[in-house]
Amino acid sequence: MNRRHFIQSLSALASTPVWATEKTWKLNYMLASAMYGNLPLAEILPEVKKTGATGIELWPMKHGSQREELDKLGIERFAAMLKESDLSFGGSTRYDLGPFKLTAEIKLMKQLSGNFIVTGGAGDWKDISSDQLKTNVKQFVEKMKPHAALAAEHGVVIAIENHINNLIDTPDSLRWLADDIRAVPGIGIALAPYHLPQESALLADLIKHIDAKMTLFYAWEHGQGCMKPMPKEEELQQMPGRGKLDWKPLLSALKEINFTGPTEIFMHPTPRGIPILPTAAETTAEIIRAKQHLDRLI
Repeated sequence: MNRRHFIQSLSALASTPVWATEKTWKLNYMLASAMYGNLPLAEILPEVKKTGATGIELWPMKHGSQREELDKLGIERFAAMLKESDLSFGGSTRYDLGPFKLTAEIKLMKQLSGNFIVTGGAGDWKDISSDQLKTNVKQFVEKMKPHAALAAEHGVVIAIENHINNLIDTPDSLRWLADDIRAVPGIGIALAPYHLPQESALLADLIKHIDAKMTLFYAWEHGQGCMKPMPKEEELQQMPGRGKLDWKPLLSALKEINFTGPTEIFMHPTPRGIPILPTAAETTAEIIRAKQHLDRLI
């Protein structure tokens, strides 16, 4: 390159906006079937792309019925339905099975090219010291290693969700879990802000601590909770942009760790098993609203 062309190249680079030279980070949305209650997959699948998601995750009873519907449809028919809708398959939530009985589910995930199963922790957590809880988390991880190895062999990650009344319930237990699984393939964390103190700085710190072990992120805040009937406008405060949680620090933390896994806009209705709003169209519109709120912040 001669001197003149070199100077022209430098000038062109200098005039290029910084944002044009950087890869734009964004959330990769996945749809949780439970948002539509017990509606059939034939009604839900056409809604997925409208919400900005590219794939779907299936929930079983009592939150949804789509995981059981998959068993009735069969793998080939369900795969064909995904193909017809140009959708990917993310995985399933299987709290009903627990973390130690996932062998068949792992093999099913591989058949459908799914890559995660969400479940809870296992072990004593009530009325024990912090040191004992830390030990119990470590013991849980040791028990999970053969199951995680099987999952990794099939290209699947078992994602442990933090959940109330569970071994993985507190910020400390989440940190210990992240540390103990750091070098263990096939196991990760599904982070649910809803179940944690609604402090943005704390939640952002947890995201950064979990780092590469973040398998799935729920865009879900506590709002007024989800454990009793209440006016719909109060129940919907679990959704981003309706409650009081400041999402900016959380999104900044997700960007800092370059999280590219699935993000699910989420909430629980009361009673379980109904769509978050009366119709599929209204449910889709509310998910879109929450997505637009998060995307504007990004």
